[in-house]
Amino acid sequence: MFSRLGAFLQQAVETQEPSIDLLEAFTDHWKGLTHYYLETTDENTPVKETDIPWRLKQMLDILVYEEKQHPAGETGPCLEYLLQHKILETLSTLGKAEYPPGMRQQVFLFFSRVLGQVQHPLLHYLNVHRPVQKLLQFGSNVLGSATEKEEVQFAAVLCAKIKQDPALLTYILEGKNLLTVSPQGDAGSSQRESLATNGALTASPEHDRECSMGDAPCASLAGKPKNSVSSSSPLRKENNLITSLINLCKSQKSRVALKAQENLLLLISVAQQAAATYLVQNSALCCLVTDHLCDLYNAVPTSADPADILSLERVSWRLQNNSADEASFPGKGSLDAFFSWLDYCDHLVRGAHPVVADAVTETIGEKLFQGILQPQLLQMSELGILTSTAMLTAVVRQISAPALLRELVTFLLGTERQPEAITNSPQQHLLRFQLIEHCNHLSDEISLATLRLFEELLRKPHEHIVYSLVLRNLEERSYILRSQPGQEERSTHEQEHYEDTLELEEDPYFTDEFPNTGFRACKKPMPSSPRGPARPNEKTDVNEIVLSFLGLVPDEAKTSSYLEEAGYDTYVHDALRLFQECSANISSWNWPQEPKPLEPCDPQAAFYEGHFLKVLFDRMTRILDQPYGLNLQMTSVLSRLALFPHPHLHEYLLDPYLNLAPGCRTLFSVLIRVIGDLMQRIQRVSQFPAKLLLVRRQLMGLVPEEQIDHMTLFQGVVVLEEFCKELAAIAFVKFTPEGPA
Repeated sequence: MFSRLGAFLQQAVETQEPSIDLLEAFTDHWKGLTHYYLETTDENTPVKETDIPWRLKQMLDILVYEEKQHPAGETGPCLEYLLQHKILETLSTLGKAEYPPGMRQQVFLFFSRVLGQVQHPLLHYLNVHRPVQKLLQFGSNVLGSATEKEEVQFAAVLCAKIKQDPALLTYILEGKNLLTVSPQGDAGSSQRESLATNGALTASPEHDRECSMGDAPCASLAGKPKNSVSSSSPLRKENNLITSLINLCKSQKSRVALKAQENLLLLISVAQQAAATYLVQNSALCCLVTDHLCDLYNAVPTSADPADILSLERVSWRLQNNSADEASFPGKGSLDAFFSWLDYCDHLVRGAHPVVADAVTETIGEKLFQGILQPQLLQMSELGILTSTAMLTAVVRQISAPALLRELVTFLLGTERQPEAITNSPQQHLLRFQLIEHCNHLSDEISLATLRLFEELLRKPHEHIVYSLVLRNLEERSYILRSQPGQEERSTHEQEHYEDTLELEEDPYFTDEFPNTGFRACKKPMPSSPRGPARPNEKTDVNEIVLSFLGLVPDEAKTSSYLEEAGYDTYVHDALRLFQECSANISSWNWPQEPKPLEPCDPQAAFYEGHFLKVLFDRMTRILDQPYGLNLQMTSVLSRLALFPHPHLHEYLLDPYLNLAPGCRTLFSVLIRVIGDLMQRIQRVSQFPAKLLLVRRQLMGLVPEEQIDHMTLFQGVVVLEEFCKELAAIAFVKFTPEGPA
């Protein structure tokens, strides 16, 4: 008999009793929570010293347990009670009131746990997504609030839910412009007056309409002074999940900021086109992300040293700022903050849905590039130009997302693809013209800074950069002398006659005029047939090209052979590594393997090397008169151009055998003129080889520095010698069919 009674009791517990007990327990805990507001008289007691956290935890456990007892998709009585009695609405109101102190934190935790642990889809319900929106609206207003940890946890749950079901975006991302209304009465009385006789918190009809429409906050439990806000208060800015995440990204707590950034990336990577479009058109995502970037840029001190800006290593948004480095130089903290957020924007654009990526990119282009950077780059102040150019160089170095890089390149160089015309006007793109002009600025510092910018730009994997600066002007190969059919023999004769009648002082290869200098004549390369350039197809041709560059500088003006340093093989090794890196960057550009045939090219087209090469060649002609650092940077840019594996660049920059059209110049012809100038100057400087060797040792740090006459000239010769070696090595790497040994 006892066994049958026990079985009966067990059956009753397993069938009817749990559901009844669960609902009763759930309602008891909710009534116990609301009774606190009726019975308490001390409004300063922290919430953790009350039973509210415990009751909320019990309510959560009941909801989770109840769900496990019912089939998937079916709502139990406790969940029905929560939805029908607008418990989440009431809790969001209590959280806004922050009564008792710390209640907002408990509300955030309860919302996060309910949405995260209850598997039943809740956010589609009006009585769930409305209080969620309300919680977002007042949760992110104050930077550095005590609830940041709970806020970011709440936002993370919402982002995870939206990632699973992008249709939820329209339910959550519905921020309203809210009027701040004043509450009626003090906090304690308003809270107690809103309690119904059954112990559950209810709201007035006006309250219900406000909560359901989202037009105004529930102010009955706000707990603010009666006249704290006037009736004519302006509209508050829109607050929703996006604004909450952006504000949390600005947190001084690195873990909070990092988690907010990760969840924003999760949110903007939604796969559905409709959700991505809604995100762009119905939120302030693009403006908020870009405005923060612009604010951080403007926070960088105008007195920041350009050298300090360029010394910064590439910043990662995932790495926490090291406060120990803040004082390494003035403004470093501001620079780190800006470039960290720029790196985040770069990752955001890279990982976002294309619709979102394009919208964010366009906004950054309008507000940062055109709105801030362009006026600074076009200003007249030399110090301002230096600082803004250094910032732009660091921006170019930081950006790698294809969409953002495309926007940056278009901003700097425009979209023009036609060959340039010989003119001194900016034509179609003022900024491009001005930046190239800055490479030839009266201020050597500005020239050096701008050349650094272009070298950094040439490192980026974007085809339009090298095409806009150089290739579009080499497309027709009009730098080559073309002869009419039947006139090849005559052209050859005229060429030979022209070579025989050259004035000796204009030809650096002839040294008959200087019998006492001891210079040995260099082997003169033979010109190619007027039919076109002779392509180096055999090893001997490659060797001749290499020797042409290595033999440009006379032996008496060379110093490397007297010093214990790596030889030419090191230059070849470095050139091979750089060439391979460059080739990898351009692998998807579909560049031709052979030069464009001359037959379809326009024979009447006048050749103009373009603004960029003109400035570089003009700078090269003054290499013996320019500062050492400027020469190094100028030759570095030219070497970078020579590395690009395009046949027209092979030909124009590295082939000494080109039969040039009248008035045209190449890099090799410019170097010949420089050598001619050098040989004439050497005659006027006593003990030139000894002084040159001393300067070389000083530059290598082998001897203490001391000022000597013609220091700029000697430094220019050192750079010239190294540059010719670099070009010889690049030519060897590019022109060797089977690759360098």
